[in-house]
Parts: sequence; structure tokens; C-alpha cells
Amino acid sequence: MGLRVLIAEDEEALAVLLRYNLEAEGFSVEHVARGDEADLRLREDPPDLLVLDWMMPGLSGIEICRRLRSRKETARLPVIMLTARGEETDRVRGLETGADDYIVKPFSVPELMARVAALLRRTKPDHLADRLEIGDLLVDRRAKRVHRAGKELHLGPTEFRLLEFLMQAPGRVFSRSQLLDGVWGRDAYIDERTVDVHVGRLRKAVTRRGQKDPIRTVRGTGYAFDETFGERLAG
Repeated sequence: MGLRVLIAEDEEALAVLLRYNLEAEGFSVEHVARGDEADLRLREDPPDLLVLDWMMPGLSGIEICRRLRSRKETARLPVIMLTARGEETDRVRGLETGADDYIVKPFSVPELMARVAALLRRTKPDHLADRLEIGDLLVDRRAKRVHRAGKELHLGPTEFRLLEFLMQAPGRVFSRSQLLDGVWGRDAYIDERTVDVHVGRLRKAVTRRGQKDPIRTVRGTGYAFDETFGERLAG
């Protein structure tokens, strides 16, 4: 993607893990371990996305968020807040302070990556690649069209978003709850079984006449775009 992410997190092991996964997705990543350092970097050169720990030495994540929202240059900067605080009042406080999303430690990296992708789709759609292409499957994000082997497929809007979401991370397994967050949005009140229904519709739309199914089911976990899909076609 080429987008820049600043990680403000004082747990070194977690910061290294996040940096590795974000860079694997094509992000340019910088890390600071203190709140006052984060505040300075945000004033000097704001990133495209901030992953912000609530509790840090120097300055708290809550105070950083307040300062961001009070400045014109960073008032709309996408922020995902990380915290060990799981109480509803804490979540509300974090969101009211200006965080766009909130994730409680410990969390899975795929869940965080799903939140990152969903947030950037809402806030920076022009920075995402216009086309996703794997094997003979092509998604044109601007035209909202899907082609397979040169033939246009007709997908509903939800199936389109689901395919787009899965194709952004081939091989990564997403749980039903992660797909709900990433495709429908975390405020959607939808049963997780709805995901199965739409995955079934998506499979029917993109797989015909003996073609390979690009969606892999991981029993007891969720779904992934098959990372070997293009390789099988080439072979």
C-alpha cells in the first residue's frame, strides 16, 4: 500500500510483532516507545495511521488522542487504540476521546490487521490499490466489478466487499467475528451465521463449471482466500 503507520507502544515484543506484520502488508512502519516521543513525531510528520497504546511512559494514549483531535493537521488521523482495559466505560472513554477503533489486549494479530484494513477502507480509500488480481480472478475496486478468466461476474455489494477483504490478505484466516468487523463494520448487529450465508453466495458466484474454489474453509476457525489459488491455476 505504501501507507505510513506509527506504532506507539512500550511493550517491545508486541511492537516488533506488529511491525513485522504491518510491513509484510506493505506498510512503512515507525515505532516509538514513549508517549512524549509519539507526540513529537505526530507534530513533526503525521503518519497515515496511528496504532496507539493507552498506557505509556511520558504521556498517555488518551492525552495524545486529545491533542491529535485538537489540531487541524491531525484532527482526522485514523487511530486504533490498544489497551488492557476491557471495561465498557474505558472503551467508551477511548472512543469519546477520538479513537476510531479500540482493541483489548491480548488480541490476535489477524484481528488487528482486519481492523486496520477496515479503518483504512473508510478513511483513505484513494490510497488503496485500484485492482486486486490473483490467478484468473480480478477485482476492480473503483469500478466495483469482478472478472474471472476474462468473464465478468455479478456479485452483490456484500459479496464484493467480502471478496475484496479476503483477497487483501491471501492465506490469512479470519474468524467470523473478524469478518463481521472488517466487512460489515463493528457496529453492525448481525449474527455470525450470516457470514456463512454470504460466503456460500460468494463461492457460487465465483466458482463455476469445475473451476477452483478460491475460498478456503478452516474448520472451527473461519475462512481465508486460498494462498495457493494462483499457483494451482498456473500449474
